[in-house]
Amino acid sequence: MKKEMLYKDLARYYDLVYHWKDYGKESARIKKLIEKYKESDGNKLLDIACGTGQHLRYFKKYFHCTGIDINKEMLKIARKKVKKVIFKKADMKNFYLKKKFDCITCLFSAVGYLQTYDNLKKALMNFSKHLKSGGVLVLEPAFTRKNFKPGMAHLKTYEGKTIKIARINDSKLVKNCSAFDFHYLISDKNKIRYLKETHILGLFEVDKTLKLMEESGFKPKYIKNGLTDDRGVYFCVKK
Repeated sequence: MKKEMLYKDLARYYDLVYHWKDYGKESARIKKLIEKYKESDGNKLLDIACGTGQHLRYFKKYFHCTGIDINKEMLKIARKKVKKVIFKKADMKNFYLKKKFDCITCLFSAVGYLQTYDNLKKALMNFSKHLKSGGVLVLEPAFTRKNFKPGMAHLKTYEGKTIKIARINDSKLVKNCSAFDFHYLISDKNKIRYLKETHILGLFEVDKTLKLMEESGFKPKYIKNGLTDDRGVYFCVKK
């Protein structure tokens, strides 16, 4: 993925592209499941790959929140938009925050950017190190080989007063990864730009992911009814 383009040229349009996403509804469901499964007695939450902080806008009403992301441009937007939350630039594979949390979230398939099972194991081990015993990890996966449909084109649009966006993407299978080419036409104050970016996400199978979670110190549970589609969601309690 061309991170420099995505998080410099396109970061300010990110929330417009995903204007359809119901962060409030997703956050409410996650909160209920955390309350159901969490065994620790604190309320510190870490949102990994927090992006522009859209979920944290809701989580901060109920938790003491920290958000980390590898991209400084996304964090810059999050800091302006979401107050009373700690934001840090960090990589999910090797971050070290010198404290533990009662719940950790990693949403919107961000874990797919790890691309390999080795990287997934490193990240899960790191998540485990930052979670209290009895704490909960909520992880929204990327595609598996079964539910990834290569060759499908998708169109998303946004139309505001001064900004209009059309984004179309195709998809293909590259080794054990899903690859998406995103093409943008952006009209901003009557100036039209074309931008392209490529996202490559690992395809992580449910059974193998559950095994890695167990090896990382979790009691995992996979729920087929996901937050946004049929990719499902993992809820894991730290042993």
